[in-house]
Amino acid sequence: MARIPKEYVECDQYEKAYQKQDAIFIARKRNVQAARQKPMRFVKNVGLGIKTPDAAIEGCYVDKKCPFTGSVSIRGRILKGQVMSTKMKRTIIVRRDYLHYIKKYRRFEKRHKNIAAHCSPAFEGVKDGDIVTVGQCRPLSKTVRFNVLAHEPQRAKTGKKSFRVF
Repeated sequence: MARIPKEYVECDQYEKAYQKQDAIFIARKRNVQAARQKPMRFVKNVGLGIKTPDAAIEGCYVDKKCPFTGSVSIRGRILKGQVMSTKMKRTIIVRRDYLHYIKKYRRFEKRHKNIAAHCSPAFEGVKDGDIVTVGQCRPLSKTVRFNVLAHEPQRAKTGKKSFRVF
Protein backbone atom coordinates (compact mmCIF):
# COMPACT_ATOMS: atom_id res chain seq x y z
CA MET A 1 0.00 0.00 0.00
CA ALA A 2 1.37 3.38 -0.97
CA ARG A 3 1.96 5.97 1.73
CA ILE A 4 0.33 9.34 1.08
CA PRO A 5 0.50 12.57 3.08
CA LYS A 6 -2.46 13.25 5.38
CA GLU A 7 -3.31 16.80 4.22
CA TYR A 8 -2.06 19.39 1.77
CA VAL A 9 0.83 21.53 2.99
CA GLU A 10 1.81 24.67 1.08
CA CYS A 11 5.26 24.30 -0.48
CA ASP A 12 8.14 26.38 0.84
CA GLN A 13 8.38 29.64 -1.13
CA TYR A 14 12.03 30.72 -1.06
CA GLU A 15 12.52 31.47 -4.77
CA LYS A 16 11.39 34.42 -6.89
CA ALA A 17 9.02 32.25 -8.93
CA TYR A 18 6.03 30.51 -7.35
CA GLN A 19 7.05 26.93 -6.49
CA LYS A 20 4.54 24.18 -7.30
CA GLN A 21 4.59 20.66 -8.67
CA ASP A 22 3.61 20.38 -12.33
CA ALA A 23 1.44 17.28 -11.84
CA ILE A 24 -0.76 18.78 -9.09
CA PHE A 25 -3.60 21.27 -9.58
CA ILE A 26 -3.66 23.25 -6.32
CA ALA A 27 -7.03 25.01 -6.71
CA ARG A 28 -9.19 21.94 -7.32
CA LYS A 29 -12.59 21.63 -5.70
CA ARG A 30 -12.66 18.93 -3.08
CA ASN A 31 -15.53 16.46 -3.19
CA VAL A 32 -16.65 15.61 0.34
CA GLN A 33 -18.59 12.48 -0.70
CA ALA A 34 -15.67 10.95 -2.60
CA ALA A 35 -14.53 7.68 -1.06
CA ARG A 36 -10.91 8.06 -2.12
CA GLN A 37 -9.17 11.42 -2.32
CA LYS A 38 -6.30 11.91 -4.75
CA PRO A 39 -3.11 12.99 -2.97
CA MET A 40 -2.08 16.65 -3.19
CA ARG A 41 1.57 15.73 -3.71
CA PHE A 42 3.12 13.94 -6.69
CA VAL A 43 5.48 11.14 -5.60
CA LYS A 44 6.73 8.23 -7.68
CA ASN A 45 8.69 5.04 -7.15
CA VAL A 46 11.98 5.09 -9.08
CA GLY A 47 12.12 1.27 -9.11
CA LEU A 48 15.35 -0.78 -9.01
CA GLY A 49 14.60 -1.80 -5.40
CA ILE A 50 15.14 1.73 -4.06
CA LYS A 51 12.81 2.86 -1.28
CA THR A 52 11.21 6.31 -1.58
CA PRO A 53 12.32 8.38 1.44
CA ASP A 54 9.67 9.60 3.91
CA ALA A 55 10.87 13.18 3.42
CA ALA A 56 9.88 12.95 -0.26
CA ILE A 57 6.39 11.66 0.55
CA GLU A 58 5.53 13.88 3.51
CA GLY A 59 7.81 16.83 2.76
CA CYS A 60 6.76 20.18 1.36
CA TYR A 61 9.67 20.94 -0.99
CA VAL A 62 9.47 21.39 -4.77
CA ASP A 63 12.36 20.09 -6.87
CA LYS A 64 11.82 19.34 -10.56
CA LYS A 65 15.17 17.47 -10.71
CA CYS A 66 14.31 15.12 -7.82
CA PRO A 67 13.91 11.47 -8.93
CA PHE A 68 11.06 10.95 -6.42
CA THR A 69 8.97 14.13 -6.90
CA GLY A 70 10.23 15.55 -10.20
CA SER A 71 10.34 14.67 -13.88
CA VAL A 72 13.69 12.84 -13.87
CA SER A 73 13.93 9.11 -14.61
CA ILE A 74 16.83 6.95 -13.46
CA ARG A 75 18.42 4.82 -16.19
CA GLY A 76 21.89 3.49 -16.81
CA ARG A 77 24.46 3.06 -14.05
CA ILE A 78 23.90 2.85 -10.29
CA LEU A 79 27.09 3.79 -8.39
CA LYS A 80 28.24 4.14 -4.78
CA GLY A 81 30.74 6.66 -3.53
CA GLN A 82 31.90 8.92 -0.73
CA VAL A 83 30.70 12.53 -0.45
CA MET A 84 33.59 14.95 -0.86
CA SER A 85 31.86 18.33 -0.98
CA THR A 86 28.42 19.76 -0.19
CA LYS A 87 29.26 23.41 -0.86
CA MET A 88 26.93 23.86 -3.85
CA LYS A 89 23.18 24.32 -3.68
CA ARG A 90 21.48 20.92 -4.17
CA THR A 91 24.64 19.47 -5.76
CA ILE A 92 27.30 17.29 -4.14
CA ILE A 93 30.65 15.87 -5.30
CA VAL A 94 31.00 12.09 -4.95
CA ARG A 95 34.41 10.36 -5.06
CA ARG A 96 34.55 6.93 -6.71
CA ASP A 97 37.69 4.84 -6.06
CA TYR A 98 38.65 1.98 -8.35
CA LEU A 99 41.62 -0.21 -9.32
CA HIS A 100 43.18 -0.05 -12.80
CA TYR A 101 45.21 -3.04 -14.02
CA ILE A 102 48.65 -2.37 -15.58
CA LYS A 103 49.38 -5.28 -17.92
CA LYS A 104 53.14 -4.68 -18.15
CA TYR A 105 53.71 -4.91 -14.40
CA ARG A 106 50.80 -7.29 -13.69
CA ARG A 107 49.65 -5.09 -10.85
CA PHE A 108 46.83 -2.71 -10.01
CA GLU A 109 47.07 1.02 -9.42
CA LYS A 110 44.62 3.11 -7.42
CA ARG A 111 42.57 5.69 -9.31
CA HIS A 112 39.59 7.86 -8.54
CA LYS A 113 36.97 9.99 -10.28
CA ASN A 114 34.87 12.84 -8.85
CA ILE A 115 31.23 12.85 -9.95
CA ALA A 116 28.84 15.79 -9.53
CA ALA A 117 25.38 14.59 -8.43
CA HIS A 118 22.09 16.36 -7.73
CA CYS A 119 21.07 15.96 -4.08
CA SER A 120 17.33 16.31 -3.52
CA PRO A 121 16.03 18.10 -0.38
CA ALA A 122 14.68 14.67 0.67
CA PHE A 123 18.27 13.88 1.75
CA GLU A 124 18.69 16.81 4.13
CA GLY A 125 21.49 15.47 6.35
CA VAL A 126 24.13 14.58 3.73
CA LYS A 127 27.59 15.58 5.00
CA ASP A 128 31.18 15.15 3.83
CA GLY A 129 32.38 11.57 4.32
CA ASP A 130 28.92 9.94 4.02
CA ILE A 131 28.29 7.09 1.57
CA VAL A 132 25.67 7.77 -1.11
CA THR A 133 24.16 5.73 -3.92
CA VAL A 134 23.75 7.71 -7.14
CA GLY A 135 21.85 6.79 -10.31
CA GLN A 136 22.47 7.99 -13.83
CA CYS A 137 19.85 10.25 -15.41
CA ARG A 138 19.56 12.74 -18.25
CA PRO A 139 21.93 15.75 -18.12
CA LEU A 140 20.64 18.14 -15.45
CA SER A 141 23.30 20.80 -16.03
CA LYS A 142 26.72 21.20 -17.65
CA THR A 143 28.42 18.72 -15.27
CA VAL A 144 25.58 16.93 -13.43
CA ARG A 145 24.39 13.60 -14.85
CA PHE A 146 23.67 11.68 -11.64
CA ASN A 147 21.03 11.89 -8.90
CA VAL A 148 21.28 10.79 -5.24
CA LEU A 149 19.04 7.75 -4.54
CA ALA A 150 20.12 6.59 -1.07
CA HIS A 151 22.19 7.92 1.82
CA GLU A 152 24.17 6.05 4.50
CA PRO A 153 25.56 8.19 7.36
CA GLN A 154 29.29 8.01 8.05
CA ARG A 155 30.15 5.34 10.64
CA ALA A 156 33.90 5.68 11.21
CA LYS A 157 35.93 8.81 10.69
CA THR A 158 38.20 8.31 7.68
CA GLY A 159 40.32 10.71 5.70
CA LYS A 160 38.83 12.54 2.74
CA LYS A 161 41.22 11.00 0.26
CA SER A 162 41.53 7.53 1.75
CA PHE A 163 41.00 4.72 -0.77
CA ARG A 164 37.68 2.90 -0.28
CA VAL A 165 36.14 0.47 -2.76
CA PHE A 166 32.40 -0.25 -2.43
